[in-house]
Amino acid sequence: MTTENSLLASYAELDSAAVSDALDALGLPPGQGGFLPVWGHPKIVGYAVTIELEPYLPGPSGAHLGTEAVARATDESVIVVANGGRTDVSSWGGILSLGASLKGVRGVVTDGACRDVHEARELGFPVFAKGRIPATARTRVQQRSIGETVRIGTAMVASGDVVFADETGVVVVPRAHAEDVLAKAQAVVEREKAIAADVRAGIPLHEAMRDARLAGTTEEH
Repeated sequence: MTTENSLLASYAELDSAAVSDALDALGLPPGQGGFLPVWGHPKIVGYAVTIELEPYLPGPSGAHLGTEAVARATDESVIVVANGGRTDVSSWGGILSLGASLKGVRGVVTDGACRDVHEARELGFPVFAKGRIPATARTRVQQRSIGETVRIGTAMVASGDVVFADETGVVVVPRAHAEDVLAKAQAVVEREKAIAADVRAGIPLHEAMRDARLAGTTEEH
């Protein structure tokens, strides 16, 4: 049984493709594309703190969207913002990046657009988004819920799930399956290292990359 810290540290040694392959092998939804880092080439892995947004409706104003999530988050958190893939309005901005960075939050994944990219970059704070736009969230979107299960792209994310993002894409690992997925992903990495070593040693690519070998199954002769 791994500890919470060591689980995340072990995932951090992987990449999104290996984790996606492991999810496939266990019959779980694989990773998805379209979420790109807005600066650099960061990799983040942490436990989800979820927010869902909805179109703005006039009424009494509450806390600014995202601020409650930052307050709840820890240095093991990735904040996940569900905004239906909208890229016509920002769903994350510079002051939120500052507050989250000071809390030690590992990063943000938003199914929408963000703004203030230069501020996130200067903070070294990873943000993965579907786009960038200067348009403010004010009078355009509002927070619907926090801590509930949400959809980002094609994936469902519950609070506490493992969220992994790198320059290839995003994967969501249900917390109940996190250790099994980790073990499968580690096995994927070891198989691919062995295949790469064979190719470098001169074994023909088509022989090294047998489908059964890649899948980790036993070939019958």
